[in-house]
Amino acid sequence: MTQTDPTARHVFVIAHTGREDARDVARQFCKALHHHGLVVRLLRQEAEELQLDLADVETVECGPAATAGCELAVVIGGDGTILRAAELTRDADTPLLGVNLGHIGFLAEAEHDDVDFTIEAIVNRRYTFEERLTVDVSVFHDGELVARTWALNEASVEKASREKMLEVVVGIDGRPLSRWGCDGVVCATPTGSTAYNFSAGGPIVWPGVEALLMVPISAHALFARPMVVAPTSVLAVELLARTDGSGVLWCDGRRTVELPPGARVEVRRGASPVRLVRLHQAPFTDRLVAKFDLPVGGWRGAAERRRARENGAADA
Repeated sequence: MTQTDPTARHVFVIAHTGREDARDVARQFCKALHHHGLVVRLLRQEAEELQLDLADVETVECGPAATAGCELAVVIGGDGTILRAAELTRDADTPLLGVNLGHIGFLAEAEHDDVDFTIEAIVNRRYTFEERLTVDVSVFHDGELVARTWALNEASVEKASREKMLEVVVGIDGRPLSRWGCDGVVCATPTGSTAYNFSAGGPIVWPGVEALLMVPISAHALFARPMVVAPTSVLAVELLARTDGSGVLWCDGRRTVELPPGARVEVRRGASPVRLVRLHQAPFTDRLVAKFDLPVGGWRGAAERRRARENGAADA
């Protein structure tokens, strides 16, 4: 099989090359997938950093078309690396398979010690994928559109100066809701509900729920509660024009837009979702318990109660 074979299966590999363990796992994936006859594609710079034999891999420059034609993208690192990879895969609609080398790694599906299982699942196509809601973000100033971007986890409006409070008016569906003096406002997706939204005191929303979240950060106001709205709603955050405080829009902690006084940020459901690969069918509840190491001792669900009754009958 050659790289020009139109029937070849292409897999994109992206890694946190600044970490030795990620480089080791990436090399393992590349060699194993190549051994099984799959064409491995990498960013040219990362292939050089991994010191791979360039004759064994396909290299491309960084850009929105980097993953075009790939059946999936294997991402080796933490959630930050997966968010970086989403920038490359979203336009091509390439599913992401995260291999966690970070701390919690909520976006990842596999752990670094499951490499052999993960490779086998890829080779034998034993995986599915699910679509995750994104948000499209527009920034206006003086009535004109000045920036447009997107986010998988969240779009957060934050104060630019630590010593100054941000004065904002927030609205839902074109109607004003409340005015806050705050450190910022997080507009999150269900996928991002376990990220910045969680740290800001927002609710955890199951990925299967289609909704948008708005959470104030350290707001000085009587009405400053996290809100969950319909996926068809439009969230708006306006910086008061008469204040001297400016702000910054952060999307997934990666893309920024400066916000002068009077700027308006609108957040709505994204036109393009992000696909995440699934190797397991475990419910999201189990993922929460595992990732946060939640105490569940003493739980007696239906299965446990049934076994207890059966053991009691046997003892009798």
